[in-house]
Amino acid sequence: MQRDSVDLGAVNIPRLFRMYFIPTLLGMLSICAVTATDGIFVGRGLGSDALAAVNICISPTMVMMGISLMLGVGTSVVSSIHLANGNAKAARLNVTQALSVVTLVDIVFIMLTLSDMDATGRLLGSSDSLMTLVREYMPWIFVTCLFQAWTGIGLFVVRLDGSPKYAMWCNLLPGLLNVVLDYLFIFPLEMGIRGAALATCISCATGGLMVLAYLGIFARTLRLIRLKLSRKSLALTYRNIGYQCRIGLSALLGEATMGVLMLMGNIVFMRYLGDDGVGAFSIACYYCPFVFMIGNAIAQSAQPIISYNYGLGSKCRVVATERLAILSAIGCGMVVTAAFVLVPEFMVSLFLDSGLASARIAVKGFPLFASAFVFYIFNLVAIGYFQSVEKVLPSIAFALLRGVVFLVPAFILMPMVFGDNGIWLALAVSETMTSFSIIAFYLYHRYRD
Repeated sequence: MQRDSVDLGAVNIPRLFRMYFIPTLLGMLSICAVTATDGIFVGRGLGSDALAAVNICISPTMVMMGISLMLGVGTSVVSSIHLANGNAKAARLNVTQALSVVTLVDIVFIMLTLSDMDATGRLLGSSDSLMTLVREYMPWIFVTCLFQAWTGIGLFVVRLDGSPKYAMWCNLLPGLLNVVLDYLFIFPLEMGIRGAALATCISCATGGLMVLAYLGIFARTLRLIRLKLSRKSLALTYRNIGYQCRIGLSALLGEATMGVLMLMGNIVFMRYLGDDGVGAFSIACYYCPFVFMIGNAIAQSAQPIISYNYGLGSKCRVVATERLAILSAIGCGMVVTAAFVLVPEFMVSLFLDSGLASARIAVKGFPLFASAFVFYIFNLVAIGYFQSVEKVLPSIAFALLRGVVFLVPAFILMPMVFGDNGIWLALAVSETMTSFSIIAFYLYHRYRD
């Protein structure tokens, strides 16, 4: 298998960033295509109630994906520094430990949540009228979390091992497969919402197995190794995983922000606008991962460059990479915002007929929702920088601000002040306040130093 040769310490920064960013962005967007394709086929084939049921089940999967991203960021940063110091064995050990632990965590999650699906559905905000659809969708989509976890951690490692193009295909091929299976299961086979979940499960399993195959067989440096089960080895695993979690905790909080956004949005829209409001919000939630993945692609493309050069002590390359990442974040945020403001009717029509109440609510709300996106992507990239240079506390603090401290009160208070429009503006308020906090932190430390 052909692998890329990437010298993180010597290649020109703009060229190096492009080498990572383009395949990473394409791969990340294909992950979103898996979710968006589900939404388009579910909305067109099964209606707005099915969209609402899907949205209710998604929020815990965001949290589980966040756990894998937390370990993925942590093991990538730690392994980058180990490789910069010539310790490949330690890097391989950290990778194997992260994948083993996330597998165990996901199995426990699946067992706990599926033991009483009605109770889980009610906890997530499902109404009685949606519960039947939730029960059909939930089992398969929760099992999918295991395969997404393997992909979530593994792709960090595959890129660090020097194969960003292979990482791209680990996302692109499952995305294409999901399109085919969604159509087949929902329309010709008429499997309903269960078919949509099964299509996602099969496609994500394909990506997860591709990642494991690379790490087990094809990896140049970061191959999986056999773990020992002695008391000393388990204690080492506990220590290493703890350190990875501290570094990557803000990534978990960043993904959990998506979960909190969906959960709070479902609850508040249900309260103010009923099932139609949740259906409208679910369309926005299908697009929101695209925005998240753009920011994530910028952050993940910069991360190995920053971490490696941070390990080498090359401060000028670290600064140059972060400056380029921030400019990319602002530019991409403006492009995405323009799409939501200029063509909301088209974006909504992909999911629902324009005459439905849910569609009308979504068209009205999309431009308001999009006012968050420049700040949203900027925050992801800035927090990714703090992770990459082992500044754990700032990354956690800012992730908490955007994911809980500002977001939850915004969802509660904004509708009281601005009515229905306030629900759509809650994310913008949270992200804007977080951006100002990050800028204030940067300026304070710049002038103090």
